[in-house]
Amino acid sequence: MEAELLGPPEDLKGKDILEIGAGAAQCARWLAEQGARPVALDISHRQLQHALRIGASFPLVCADAGALPFADGSFDLACSAYGALPFVAEPVLVLKEVRRVLRPGGRFVFSVTHPIRWAFPDEPGPEGLSVSASYFDRTPYVEQDEEGRAVYVEHHRTIGDRVRDVVAGGFRLVDLVEPEWPVWNTSEWGGWSPLRGGLIPGTAIFVCERD
Repeated sequence: MEAELLGPPEDLKGKDILEIGAGAAQCARWLAEQGARPVALDISHRQLQHALRIGASFPLVCADAGALPFADGSFDLACSAYGALPFVAEPVLVLKEVRRVLRPGGRFVFSVTHPIRWAFPDEPGPEGLSVSASYFDRTPYVEQDEEGRAVYVEHHRTIGDRVRDVVAGGFRLVDLVEPEWPVWNTSEWGGWSPLRGGLIPGTAIFVCERD
């Protein structure tokens, strides 16, 4: 939001914006506050119910990001904050769908966990600063239930993989942002801390445009 990668807030007013993998639609709520016309899409009905309970006043759509239920050229902009793309085996299909529903000149901004993060242990202290796995290992991270069924799958891709996906999806990569740990943030969160965040990027943000 502060980086204005979708454009300055005053330019968002009246724009049709699709949030993909919206979860509880936090981004869409902020966009609505700026006067945009957001649509929040997620494959999880439960997440969208939560969005409704906490005050979403815009369309909520339960659908697969790889088969968007919208006509060509329906949106001015699209965004995704850690949603959809890390969790699909074929991200190019999602990118092609996003391009299809964007109008000419439309921008898609999406963030993923920075790929370098997977090479390090998920620890906030010094033990999280030593490489423990190959950056080039594309084996998905999978959590299973007691019966061996996958309940969570996150796919590992390198920065190069992501760039090639963007191009194969028909976009032009305008910017690749790797936010630095803010100096005011002294908190630990999960595997992250000022120590680790000051040395290793946690997020990669891809700014893409279609012709």
